[in-house]
Amino acid sequence: MNDQQQPAGITRPPTRRQLICTMAIAFGGLATGPKVWGSPRQSAMKELPSTAENRKRTSLHQEAEFKVSSQRLYEVLLDSKQFAACTGVQAEIDPKEGGAFTLFGGQIIGRSVELVPNQRIVQAWRPAHWDPGVYSIAKFEFKPQGTATILLLDHTGFPEGDFDHLSSGWKSHYIENLKKFLA
Repeated sequence: MNDQQQPAGITRPPTRRQLICTMAIAFGGLATGPKVWGSPRQSAMKELPSTAENRKRTSLHQEAEFKVSSQRLYEVLLDSKQFAACTGVQAEIDPKEGGAFTLFGGQIIGRSVELVPNQRIVQAWRPAHWDPGVYSIAKFEFKPQGTATILLLDHTGFPEGDFDHLSSGWKSHYIENLKKFLA
């Protein structure tokens, strides 16, 4: 008897295949280890109070050099598995223009607005704790320098008072993790 022939109000026990899939998902979550599920939800992302001189700032600029091609850097930032391996926290990234992303176990969400392969990524970007509908723009530009790449990061349009927290977060959660991962 298939699902369409099942009388209303009568439920069947799960199939063996459904039970195996459920068990695989449950044990797969355990097997991924504490980097994904056992650690606090990225406790290092605590809010930093803004210094007086930075309280009104709503944009930031950072640059970093990586000893890899722009293609390699571009790929890590748009690939769920590589980004998760780089940061040690779950990521889901749809690598298409207009695609949604969820980073750092759901703490950062948004959409890729513009993707120019190996040159630029522009994202509507927001921490999940911001008010609904509030987004900022994060722009990654890749400038080849011989066998290396200079990453230019511009983050604009974030709420006043978030500069110090975001500035340190970009350095520790993106730049430093990328440098270790790509070394």
